[in-house]
Amino acid sequence: MGSRQIVAVLQIGGEFTTDDDGLMTYSGGEAHAMHVKNSWTFKAFKHEISSTLNNLKLDTYVFKYFLPRNNKTLISISNDKDLKRMVEFHADSETTYIYVIKKVDNRVIKSSLADSSTPADSAITGTTPDGSKRQKVCASWENAITGVGQVFEGPKEFRDALHKYAIAHKFHYRFIKNDSSRVTVECTDEGCPWRIHASKSPAKKEFMIKKVVGSHTCESETVKSHRLASQKWVASVIKEKLRDSPNYRPRDIANDLQREYGLSLNYSQAWRGKLIARKELYSPHEEACNQLPWFRDRILVTNPGSMATVVALEDSKFRFFVAFHASLHGFEHGCRPLLFLDVVSVKPNKHWKLLAATSVDGEGDMFPVALSVVDDESQENWHWFLEQLKASLPMPGGITFISTGKGGLWDDVSLIFPDSYHGYNVNFFIEEFKTQLDDSWSEEVKDMMVEHLKKAMYSCSVDEFNQYVDLIKAESGKLAEWLMEAKPDRWSDAFFKGSRLGQYTCSISETIAEWIPNRYELPVVQLLDTIRCNLMETIYIRRETSNTWSEVLTPSANEKIHEEMTKALSLSVVCSAEGDGNGNVFQVCDGSVYVVNTDTWDCTCGKWRVSGIPCLHALAVFEQTEQNPLDYCAKYFTTECYRMTYAMSINPIPDVIVPPTSTDVSQSVGLQPCPILTRRQVGRPKEKPADPRIAIKRAVRCSRCKGYGHNKATCKVPLTVTAAVSSQV
Repeated sequence: MGSRQIVAVLQIGGEFTTDDDGLMTYSGGEAHAMHVKNSWTFKAFKHEISSTLNNLKLDTYVFKYFLPRNNKTLISISNDKDLKRMVEFHADSETTYIYVIKKVDNRVIKSSLADSSTPADSAITGTTPDGSKRQKVCASWENAITGVGQVFEGPKEFRDALHKYAIAHKFHYRFIKNDSSRVTVECTDEGCPWRIHASKSPAKKEFMIKKVVGSHTCESETVKSHRLASQKWVASVIKEKLRDSPNYRPRDIANDLQREYGLSLNYSQAWRGKLIARKELYSPHEEACNQLPWFRDRILVTNPGSMATVVALEDSKFRFFVAFHASLHGFEHGCRPLLFLDVVSVKPNKHWKLLAATSVDGEGDMFPVALSVVDDESQENWHWFLEQLKASLPMPGGITFISTGKGGLWDDVSLIFPDSYHGYNVNFFIEEFKTQLDDSWSEEVKDMMVEHLKKAMYSCSVDEFNQYVDLIKAESGKLAEWLMEAKPDRWSDAFFKGSRLGQYTCSISETIAEWIPNRYELPVVQLLDTIRCNLMETIYIRRETSNTWSEVLTPSANEKIHEEMTKALSLSVVCSAEGDGNGNVFQVCDGSVYVVNTDTWDCTCGKWRVSGIPCLHALAVFEQTEQNPLDYCAKYFTTECYRMTYAMSINPIPDVIVPPTSTDVSQSVGLQPCPILTRRQVGRPKEKPADPRIAIKRAVRCSRCKGYGHNKATCKVPLTVTAAVSSQV
């Protein structure tokens, strides 16, 4: 490190010129060669230059250089660290050019051994050898406001012209009135009388300057940026350059605006301006085009057996589908064959919709199976989602789907899953029913109609269904007709042929809304990964919780059995002569006579078939025949099935924040290449922080009852039970 040196060419006595692209070239003067070592101090560096230039006194000179492949910004050498950086930056360069520039009265001038009266270079005060460019820009802005009678297309155009005018004349202003019909502005300097008013002309509907009062007495040499250099204005100025140079650094932005406009920006202001410009240049769809193919590949590598697909469409649109292996395994081996199809709208993310296929576990909690990111809820997107879902499911037949039926789902589900069943989302159907109610009815009548509908929906027999439909028909024949046209086999348990097993709703929308921060718009990859992290944690916590269960059935199923068993003890049971003679058919008296067949797991009340858990009539039979009712419950309510649901884990994707810039992902999916977002550099100010990806942590466990999800202070288990648990442990 100490022996590293570079070959430097000293340039002195020439001048800089700048082309239209901002590239600076140096011409004229003299050139001398010398070595520069990184072990030198700045004092030794100056001494060597002085010796090379015939003992020239350097007190009135400064030293500048260009970075490799960057001839737009001069970098100063003024101390030991600057010197070491220059040597390190040019370690691989054959030659480094160092410009010796003379300064007079704190201003740098183009130095010349023969003549020291050359024009000023403002690298110190805020204008550089590119000062002519700034003068040209500001000169055109000096007349942006000409006076009374000047016409603009609207208030926005007037405000833009006023902004340029203020920069050119170096003053700050404040708005007194600022709306769509009038704008009144005054100078912020207390002693300055300048004031301007523009408004819409009543006759010609033009936006015109009506009054200008006084002239400016407050121009300053340097305009501070906290008022004039707004984030949007900075974005508008740098947008085109950022398009050509995606790695345009905030520090370079601040330097360029200082040089070209005389505005002093700090790092944060330049960075925020760049952020806005980047959002305007690269839409969220374009950013997703870059990152989703990479994210798909990382899912397939880190979670083998998963299904992930990304398809590019026109206008930078796309479709993305993912079903993690842990979700597919849990649905196949533990969940009931039931899928809710929902559209999830994440409020801050206005550009995308989430299409979700969600099942439920043995506790009735939602279990996401597959997700898709699309631009809207169209029939084409739903059709594509269902095709991907069928390709990913190991058991595509015999599934019961629940949805709103929108987006062509009635046709597409039956087309893609011909052996499936399809019913209405209960909450959606109730809301549709409410829109059909007569506005002249009182709230009491409307509530009564809704209650009749709910009882008709949950009726397990045709007679009970007809009873409540007749009550609705007595109030409104038109409403009853609408119900029948909606096909009862899609919304009533009395006719529905699918297997919901008592599950009518799913909370996927509310759950994802809780997972996603509602104050910040997340990039699509971060949105998906946030969902993945929460799902990963959910699987872990539920698996750990189920490991503490000792019963055959899940806690909720056990509770339901116990509640119904209490009611069943008072019923009368008689063995019927019907059946196959093995005593498998019974009559149960409960006000009415119900027939229970223990071989077919059926009761004429219909509730056993609908819920998958024995009804109170069947429980009465089991109590009398001393059979175990747990043997007659659907397997999906067993603890074993619940544990199988959460047996597999979703693996982390450790490098999800940084897509590799060297991989051309666009070629594999036909996407147009877009600038890849890079890692946040040290010192860059943060945006309003989004919630970080959730890290897996140890679940909270009670030290008294050994259960998960609470601690000792909030434990509700009786002390007698906890004492027994402690003794077993």
